[in-house]
Amino acid sequence: MSLRLSTVILPYLRWHEGGRAAWQRAEQLGFHTAFTYDHLSWRTFRDGPWFGAVPTLTAAAAATDRLRLGTLVTSPNFRHPVTLAKELISLDDISNGRITLGIGAGGNGFDATTLLKSGQEPWTSRERADRFGEFVPLLDRLLTEDSVSYDGDFYSAHEARNIPGCVQRPRLPFAVAATGPRGMKLAARHGQAWVTTGDPKLYETGTPEQSVQAIHGQVEKLAAACAAVGRDVSELDKILLTGFTPDRGRPLESLDAFVDFAGRHAELGFTDIVIHWPIPDSDFAADEKVFERIAMEAPAQLA
Repeated sequence: MSLRLSTVILPYLRWHEGGRAAWQRAEQLGFHTAFTYDHLSWRTFRDGPWFGAVPTLTAAAAATDRLRLGTLVTSPNFRHPVTLAKELISLDDISNGRITLGIGAGGNGFDATTLLKSGQEPWTSRERADRFGEFVPLLDRLLTEDSVSYDGDFYSAHEARNIPGCVQRPRLPFAVAATGPRGMKLAARHGQAWVTTGDPKLYETGTPEQSVQAIHGQVEKLAAACAAVGRDVSELDKILLTGFTPDRGRPLESLDAFVDFAGRHAELGFTDIVIHWPIPDSDFAADEKVFERIAMEAPAQLA
């Protein structure tokens, strides 16, 4: 299968002041999927405009025809499976079956603290993993069953109705972001795709070669997790969200640089490479002409 190229459009632009145009341009450029971040705010964008993922994707669904759309990623930090399922079923219907749910355990950013009471501590990484382990299977049920009742350690549902279900059957696909053993198991059991950003420990001081080796190790762990549940790892798409490896923005400096970067990861079994839509004066700054050339020409070179 040819390597697919997708993009992430951060939701910081007003819809009528560049937001809609970006999603429509992503479709024109031939990207397979355009994702957006599902955060309450994010890093250096905290004190500037930032819009909600689900309304943004709803608008993008109405403004495009072929482009797949999705979150990269949604987390339990501020989402509940019952309400999220209702929004996803609606979004899948509006888009006529073009939605992918990128989903992860969440991190320590603003999403983890915005809803806390005064003096309350954010969840530890173990607590986030515990919640994620309950969140994903429940969301799976909510998206595939007409009525769900559930009473867990963290979440509950009493006769939650989700009729008529997703346009995509049996439900919209999950792209599970995971690097640890518990997350890998969830990807193996419930995912149609697996997502990684690489090894965060290598971002500051690692080399691209070390990053490739670390990611190779992650792919092997995913294969082992799939084998443990009797699943062929080839059934899962493998998605690399770029911008967080030691390469940083260098793959977007030229078409050749990108093809070399993407090719090295395709050899590891990746099916999808995701690049950030250029944002001036940010970590995702890039030459728009080079970015568009990569979008239009790189997939053929990586076929």
